[in-house]
Amino acid sequence: MEPTPSLLDGAFWITSCSILLLLVLSGFFSGSETALTASSRGKLRAQADKGSRGAKKALDITDDNERLIGSVLLGNNLVNILAASLATALFTRLFGESGVALATLVMTFLVLIFAEVLPKTYAITNAEKAAAAVAPVISIVVTVFSPIVAAVRLLVRGVLRIFGVQIDPDSNILAVREEIAGALQLGHSEGVVEKEDRDRILGALDLGDRAVEEIMLHRSNIEMIDADDEPEAILKQCLESQHTRLPVFRDEPENIVGVVHAKDLFRAMYAQAGGADGDTERLKTFDISKVANDPYFVPETTTLDDQMREFLRMHSHFALVVDEYGSLRGLITLEDILEEIVGEIADEFDIDEEVPVTRTEDGQYLVEGAMTIRDANRALEWNLPDEEANTVAGLVIHEAQMIPTVGQVFSFHGFRFEVTAREGNRITGLKVRPL
Repeated sequence: MEPTPSLLDGAFWITSCSILLLLVLSGFFSGSETALTASSRGKLRAQADKGSRGAKKALDITDDNERLIGSVLLGNNLVNILAASLATALFTRLFGESGVALATLVMTFLVLIFAEVLPKTYAITNAEKAAAAVAPVISIVVTVFSPIVAAVRLLVRGVLRIFGVQIDPDSNILAVREEIAGALQLGHSEGVVEKEDRDRILGALDLGDRAVEEIMLHRSNIEMIDADDEPEAILKQCLESQHTRLPVFRDEPENIVGVVHAKDLFRAMYAQAGGADGDTERLKTFDISKVANDPYFVPETTTLDDQMREFLRMHSHFALVVDEYGSLRGLITLEDILEEIVGEIADEFDIDEEVPVTRTEDGQYLVEGAMTIRDANRALEWNLPDEEANTVAGLVIHEAQMIPTVGQVFSFHGFRFEVTAREGNRITGLKVRPL
């Protein structure tokens, strides 16, 4: 049935123009929703800091995503339903009963192409730019629709509560840290981010979740000075040591009475001996406790982030670690914490150490038992869990629920572990192979 000229009157053109306007508004709402939800808050923050009012407005309205999405969806549904109703009335007037089906087909095509796919595609490819452009208008829409959206929100939560679903009001808070970590991992897997850059940033992010006991030097490896030793022996020990600060104990290693700096020790001995032409016999009455500084003790559960801040506040970078009973567990330095971020720091005075991981010809890895799980994961791209143990040997002992003997083999967490060396109750060498 062809439309007659009498039907193409003023009402026809007003209705047609209204439908086109509603389609434009629908495209605006669809594109705005995509732009504001897909845009990076970090990039918007950078634009806002440079003076972009639109970016600042976009940040403000995306603080409450639930209200934003509710307002945009409300506006989008209103214009879509109104456009479909007008199109149905118009096509029914022109083509009779068949106009309903025709209006459905035509509006589906128009809405899909011009009000959904086209604006959303543009918004995805230019998210921050589009978000900054539409934010001022959307903020007005959000303000106008706030009462309705609030009522809808209460209704929705009430219905969900009936089915046992509880809505956490803080569930929409952006987990910035997890998002950064995920972006780094994704960037590394795609070859965009270098492994070293990823490890540095993730190391800095993890400081708040790791305790000093995870990276401290164990007490069995601490070099100490016995305060009752002869001054000559103390001087020789300091000269031969690779460390500039050494704990001083009296009677037993648990009784730490101070920490001596090699420079302070040498200066004090030099002065007591009487200078370059002095008498070394005067050193026999030298008391190292008068040169040592007061020891600084920290709990083993202190986070690395807090400990680094304390080191910086106290202008110190050496602390002794104790457990809840006050017993000595180890020591930690500022350098140890920094190495968790930038990797191993070595200077001309450090003793060259053997590489803790060596790959064999058959594809297995020879790993030192004292190597931390974190270092192994970072060096070899593994994913061994470190919740129950700090070292690879500790993980094997935890999973085996025993102290294994040389030659025993275990398989867990997707890896095969073979004990290759043991000293006393300590596992010193392992051969590891991913399954």
